[in-house]
Amino acid sequence: MAASKKRDTPAGNEIQPRSGNGSQHPAILEFSKDQELRALRDMLLIRRFEEKAGQLYGMGAIGGFCHLYIGQEAIVVGMQMTLKQGDQVITGYRDHGHMLACGMDPKGVMAELTGRHGGYSKGKGGSMHMFSKEKNFYGGHGIVGAQVSLGTGLAFANRYHGNDLVSLAYFGDGASNQGQVYESFNMAQLWKLPVIYVIENNRYAMGTSVQRSSAQTDFSRRGVSFNIPGEQVDGMDVRAVKAAGDKAVAHCRAGNGPYILEMQTYRYRGHSMSDPAKYRTREEVDKVRSDQDPIEQVRQRLLALKVGEQELKAIDAEVREIVNGAAEFAQHDPEPEPAELYTDVYR
Repeated sequence: MAASKKRDTPAGNEIQPRSGNGSQHPAILEFSKDQELRALRDMLLIRRFEEKAGQLYGMGAIGGFCHLYIGQEAIVVGMQMTLKQGDQVITGYRDHGHMLACGMDPKGVMAELTGRHGGYSKGKGGSMHMFSKEKNFYGGHGIVGAQVSLGTGLAFANRYHGNDLVSLAYFGDGASNQGQVYESFNMAQLWKLPVIYVIENNRYAMGTSVQRSSAQTDFSRRGVSFNIPGEQVDGMDVRAVKAAGDKAVAHCRAGNGPYILEMQTYRYRGHSMSDPAKYRTREEVDKVRSDQDPIEQVRQRLLALKVGEQELKAIDAEVREIVNGAAEFAQHDPEPEPAELYTDVYR
């Protein structure tokens, strides 16, 4: 067991992005105080929401699968800062953070987790299957890699309609080895589709380190044979994410085709709530959390900008109140009527 654990643990804990496919890694943006405050609040909302979801799962209020996004918050928050109204987002089943970053109501998201009528899919989709046409969020998807093909299709629709909208297709290091991902890459580059492939590389997929599962561990180079540019990004720094996202979005809006961003990140919890994560050491998790936590980085910068501790605590208190309200709603909202079993079904 000890030998297996040693093989699974990557060498070193530091996330050290390097440019892929010959591209230069952009300089980290300096955020204004307002941008830092926005980033802090948005990431705290995701963090506190996921912590509460974990609690409700432990209480039995949430059933089925539940995949938490704790540790990866800077990716969706930074990328969302690069988008404009109408741009689309699609992702896999670790999706609560993406929904909240898109502006979906925490009450509706939490109620879907608990299977209540007020959820975004009327309580019938659960953690993995929520959508919001209003917020241009095209779902979390339970089939590994399926969202990549669908996100490419969204980009095809944008090109067909002649607009300058961009679609973001999020997927992980594990899904990166799916065949449909490469078919999508080929089509997207052939037709110059405006899609950004955001690879959230948390280094363990479902529980196997990338060193053991992937022959090419520089995921930014996965598009080389299709002539798709890509780069690695420090996915724990919201400023680095936005800088890279700005570059990728500009590339797509200009009609230059797809772009790959490998976000080097780290999840603090297991793959799902049922995963004890014994394939990595507690020391490794603690080191990343203490040295690179995306929220703490922003907090320290705000303190350096002379924002007081009390103001930061007030933001956290406001976020906790929102999340507690969502949890309260999600536990008392009625369950869907039995007749709902027959709605929204293709027959």
